[in-house]
Amino acid sequence: MSSPTSPEAPQVRLAVVDDDPLVRAGLALMLGGAPGIDLVGECADGTEVAALVDRTHPDVVLMDIRMPVMDGLAATEELRRRAGAPEVIVLTTFHADEQVLRAIRAGAAGFVLKDTPPAQIVEAVLRVAAGEPVLSPAVTRRLMARAAGDPADERRSRRTRARQRFAELGEREQDVATAVGRGSSNAEIAATLHLSVATVKAHVSRILARLGLDNRVQIALLVHDAGLLHEDEDEARDGRLG
Repeated sequence: MSSPTSPEAPQVRLAVVDDDPLVRAGLALMLGGAPGIDLVGECADGTEVAALVDRTHPDVVLMDIRMPVMDGLAATEELRRRAGAPEVIVLTTFHADEQVLRAIRAGAAGFVLKDTPPAQIVEAVLRVAAGEPVLSPAVTRRLMARAAGDPADERRSRRTRARQRFAELGEREQDVATAVGRGSSNAEIAATLHLSVATVKAHVSRILARLGLDNRVQIALLVHDAGLLHEDEDEARDGRLG
């Protein structure tokens, strides 16, 4: 099986959405000639995204958050409601935690910073096209901490809803979902739970389908909202985990 960056892998069709023409030109220069990527179109505002997608059929959309008429958050929410929607990577600045959380809850596959080195942006596009999120465990923890700062009654309500949804999963699916919430890769989950990587992938696919989620990052947010990671930490401190 070829990797996303191997010569045998198909070209990833990419569209860019940003209101700054200089940024779009820079991204086009950076990504247009990158191996494995076919830059198929661009537009300047969220209101133009639907038409762009209908016209160019991208696999991935690189979406700016701040745009004047329809911002990238609203555009992501609208786009991800469509059947067969492309994956979305949001372009942002690191301090915009609340906006990034909203984008991820809307179905974005992750984010990259506008000052990210070109090679890392290319890798992010290829990874998302291959079904992998582009949030590192460290960034995921930062966003989880931001969500944990919400008012207590809102956190309790979110925890109740998340636990009800988590209870819909089978026992093994719950194990896999919790591991995804910790930021573990498929290979790490397979080794920990003594499963094959293919079986882990199948479990992840079933979790997404059963809970109506878009990607692994949303699984991680659900696990966090349910308070399961904190329970793991408490049990580890008490020496109850084997």
